[in-house]
Amino acid sequence: MEKEKRGQKNNPEPHTGENVSLLPILAVNFIGTLGFSIVLPFLVFLVNRLGGNAFIYGLASAMYPAFQLIGAPILGRWSDIYGRKKILLLSQLGTLLSWIIFLGALFLPVISLFKIDSRILGAFTITLPLAVLFFARALDGLTGGNVSVANAHLADVTTEGDRNRNFGKMSISENLGFIVGPALAGILSVTEYGDVAPVLGAIVISVIGTLLIIIYVPESKECAFEKIEEAEKVRKIFSYEIRECRTTTETRNPDFGEVLRHPHIPYMLGLYFLIDLGYNVFYTAFPLHAISTLNWSIAKMGVYFTVLSGLLIIVQSTILPRVSRKYSDAALIIFGSLMLGTNFLLLIPGNLFLTYLATGFFALGDGLMWPSFLSLLSKVAGRKYQGTIQGFASSFGGLASITGLILGGLLYEMLAGISFLIAGLVIYTVFLLNFRLRHFEKKLKY
Repeated sequence: MEKEKRGQKNNPEPHTGENVSLLPILAVNFIGTLGFSIVLPFLVFLVNRLGGNAFIYGLASAMYPAFQLIGAPILGRWSDIYGRKKILLLSQLGTLLSWIIFLGALFLPVISLFKIDSRILGAFTITLPLAVLFFARALDGLTGGNVSVANAHLADVTTEGDRNRNFGKMSISENLGFIVGPALAGILSVTEYGDVAPVLGAIVISVIGTLLIIIYVPESKECAFEKIEEAEKVRKIFSYEIRECRTTTETRNPDFGEVLRHPHIPYMLGLYFLIDLGYNVFYTAFPLHAISTLNWSIAKMGVYFTVLSGLLIIVQSTILPRVSRKYSDAALIIFGSLMLGTNFLLLIPGNLFLTYLATGFFALGDGLMWPSFLSLLSKVAGRKYQGTIQGFASSFGGLASITGLILGGLLYEMLAGISFLIAGLVIYTVFLLNFRLRHFEKKLKY
């Protein structure tokens, strides 16, 4: 049967269901997260040592999503035209190059480029290695469409009934990366090589990810929906065939205006923005909070993120598969957002017990909400424009990340732990808005 499908050149069908293993794309997702999370515990220390402060740490973190905002829609669209595997490989090579540049920044002399002392932004110095570090994060962001393309790949090879559980597996692979990465960073950071060791680790991990894509990831989308001028140019340059999908109706890749006219998509993109906004206020504010209020070291920070990710894996591997059979995506999104908002409120006092109690609420909330949200988004998007809409979703997430990461640094500089209250209020707003998703789900069924 599989051979027959491969032989249908005039009407190729995407590989779905049981005939494609999810293991390669899950492994690539794990590798990508591992490469990022390995520097997460010490990045705030590194920025401070190179002349930055809380605002600059937020700004450095925001460089990736700022440039992902530009790159993700383009890469998502290209994946619809040229195939998922080729664009995943391009993205992974960009990540590898960015880590090599990041490593080079650590060996540059700490030369001051300019200083600022502001009542709002605080006092900081932009140094040469800090500027190169900014460039490395920007390059990684520009080629950082791997998440949206991986999500589109997963949607290509998954039936609608399995989508929630398979997006849960995708989240598990990410969280495994977040377990191993910080733990590995803690071990490597105490070696004689210091900060260099974790970055070298990220480079090795990126090389492994590149090889995995080349050798093991199958192409899930082998044709373009129309004879597009871009496809013709690439066909001439690289001399490979881009087959056109034959359909009974006229189809093509939508531009931004068409995406916004797609039923329910604007509302879900707005929710995507708000969810990522809350996340990223947390991801900037918490490391600063851990240093100034909890007096944590790199090793303790690594332990916290490892525990958090471990709990997420437990939720997504044991609880999510069971409850997804009984409850709809919308119901899990509503419940999860309530739990996630509560997590942020528990962080405000700066109490060690409450901080670790919050990890349980975070894991339950994020572990149920996010895979269910991605599942519903993929169903609303439909099969034809999966890559394009996932790319636009990543852009909305990137815009939220820019805002949240910079805002998180500024808020913590001015309000300390109260910044978590703002993150919590954002997620509680999402909780209220999520009730409308039940209406979207009913429309998909009928």
